Amino acid sequence: MSNGRIAAIGLGLLGSALTTTLLERGFDVSGFDRDPERLREHRERGGSAAGSVAEAVEAVDRVLLCLPTSEISREVCLGADGIAATAQSGTVVIDATTARPSDSIAIGRGLAEHGLPYLDSTVSGSSAMARERDIVVMVGGDADAFARARGVLEAMARSVHHVGGQGAGATTKLIVNLALGAHRLVLAEALVLGERSGLDLTALLDVLKDSAAYSKAMDGWGERMVAGDHSRPMSRIRQHAKDVRLILEAGHAVGAPLWVGATVAQVLAVAQQQGLADADNSAVIEVLRRLAPHLAPPESPDGSGSGASAPR
Repeated sequence: MSNGRIAAIGLGLLGSALTTTLLERGFDVSGFDRDPERLREHRERGGSAAGSVAEAVEAVDRVLLCLPTSEISREVCLGADGIAATAQSGTVVIDATTARPSDSIAIGRGLAEHGLPYLDSTVSGSSAMARERDIVVMVGGDADAFARARGVLEAMARSVHHVGGQGAGATTKLIVNLALGAHRLVLAEALVLGERSGLDLTALLDVLKDSAAYSKAMDGWGERMVAGDHSRPMSRIRQHAKDVRLILEAGHAVGAPLWVGATVAQVLAVAQQQGLADADNSAVIEVLRRLAPHLAPPESPDGSGSGASAPR
């Protein structure tokens, strides 16, 4: 039995994961993506493929957006032949795009002029976690619209939080990503210290997971860092770099010091310079591994170099 028809715009890593879950849970999903390969994959999963945004949102009352940037989300929502121009009045727009909070507020106001409620419904968790329905959704927007969208949100996630008015979901996502990016980087730093000290990294990771230092970043990225395998990305370096730019903007706007966030941004910039932009976010460890041989070990009292340097 169908749980209803929903449109999905954007079928990349996160969009494909979320729509797969919706299809499995009985929703009829009309999908659109500019990439024909993503549309083909969507059809293979049991969805229907639309030829445009206008075609996708026809005759639905809920639309899910999973787009790379809030600028693209704004165009999809408010541009010519976009959602505002083509969707039926009352259609709820559920935007999972990691966005600049001020953009979310502006998009919401623009859609409201056309009688379309908007929810910035951001996701905490990777695309792999989304496929397992192990994600948290943080929603900003009107309470009535949230109530109408709740069935879709709860079908996709293990928990859903209504965190305030428009823009609150986007702001909460940036704060979560600030902490997550810091956890990933300090995990990479800890593993490289262990590696250079001659420790077994698999055993070290086990200790870290069992200690007071534990964070979920260890579950998602620890084994990848140990193995040096950053292919098949759950989330990409360039995507997190974009998120961190938004985080720093948000901190500047409200006068919040973001020293750790600024350090994460610098490491991500180096990673992209090293050709790692499309690698998994676990690849932050490679920036440190490549830097380590260029750092001289401390001098021992007799003037000779000291400090172990273990091969990978």
